[in-house]
Amino acid sequence: MRTKSLKKNKINVITLGCSKNVYDSEVLMGQLRASGKDVTHEAPEAEEGNIIVINTCGFIDNAKAESVNMILEYADKKERGLVDKVFVTGCLSERYRPDLEKEIPNVDQFFGTTELPQLLKALGADYKHELLGERLTTTPKNYAYLKISEGCDRPCSFCAIPLMRGKNVSQTIEKLVKESEGLAKNGVKELILIAQDLTYYGLDIYKKRALGELLEALVKVEGIEWIRLHYAFPTGFPMDVLEIMKREPKICNYIDIPLQHISDSILKSMRRGTTQEKTTKLLKDFRAAVPGMAIRTTLIVGYPGETQEDFNILKDFVQEMKFDRMGCFAYSHEENTHAYALEDDVPDTVKQERANEIMELQSQISWDLNQEKVGQTFKCIIDRKEGGHFVGRTEFDSPDVDNEVLIDASKHYVKTGEFVMIKIIEATEFDLYGEPA
Repeated sequence: MRTKSLKKNKINVITLGCSKNVYDSEVLMGQLRASGKDVTHEAPEAEEGNIIVINTCGFIDNAKAESVNMILEYADKKERGLVDKVFVTGCLSERYRPDLEKEIPNVDQFFGTTELPQLLKALGADYKHELLGERLTTTPKNYAYLKISEGCDRPCSFCAIPLMRGKNVSQTIEKLVKESEGLAKNGVKELILIAQDLTYYGLDIYKKRALGELLEALVKVEGIEWIRLHYAFPTGFPMDVLEIMKREPKICNYIDIPLQHISDSILKSMRRGTTQEKTTKLLKDFRAAVPGMAIRTTLIVGYPGETQEDFNILKDFVQEMKFDRMGCFAYSHEENTHAYALEDDVPDTVKQERANEIMELQSQISWDLNQEKVGQTFKCIIDRKEGGHFVGRTEFDSPDVDNEVLIDASKHYVKTGEFVMIKIIEATEFDLYGEPA
């Protein structure tokens, strides 16, 4: 007679890093569910399950440290008998597998970014080709990420992504339309298009930049009301996209275009394939083609050789361009990248001071732009209720990284997952406060 009941295997998937990792975790979970597995995403400790899969990030030092700490935490839990198995996948695992296997032997197995079938096998599941595009979404039900390509062919000196994700591989328009139709049937209203580089989409399979054609196909998907563009590389941007954005109400007047820097000498060393003059013209063309569009960018400060003069050029550019949204990172010296051969000569304290200075400047710009919105009415999607507020977004804001619209739940009721017209009554530098119009 058995004295101990057999524990039912439950798989808890933990996702670190960017939206592309979120997408990969969702695909993994969709496959596991289809194989009859009990799977959860980032469950609280009491319900976390006995098999852990950590999807890691290996992009810059802070992200690597977070991933390593998470692996160590679960390796320790396994040691103490709190979980039975720990598997690690994703970018950190792709990039540093031999070191990780040596340093953290208590992990059952490490997998790279292209080894989904092998990971599934280790979890006792089969890879089902017929499930292409089907996933278990972890985002609020009203939006989902749509990964249109994987990998990157750009030669940027500071970036380790090609080491972890390989060369650019685009998904076909047919496959992406089918995936979007499936998402729409499940209640998704907003598609957030992601890739290492949207600008490059289609060059490998269609021998031309095909982002415009993809958008023309996606706007026909019933149930999808917003389509948002993330991570477009500035060099070679397909300008027909702007004409479609202006013409098609479903395409948000929003673009995320990481510029990284603007000083010509730094751009050249970064191997960005552009100049300050070309970039400035591109942004002015964007604004002329789609008046009122929101432009998000990302900048890097403290790159090797960045002088005070280079930084001043960047500051002046930020002040002149008045970006709607911005992120700024201190440069991280990544082994095996082209820039690793350069001397990492800007002290960490200076890097941080410069990043703070840029964000301080941006916060004033954001404050001014937000004050202009007071009194105006915007179509907002309501993502969730949090504390005493319903939390929504305008078409000019992406989840997790941009402004939010807060509606006082003690005075107003709005339905989560739905679009509502909201009048802005107050604004801070990074949030808007509104009420149903």
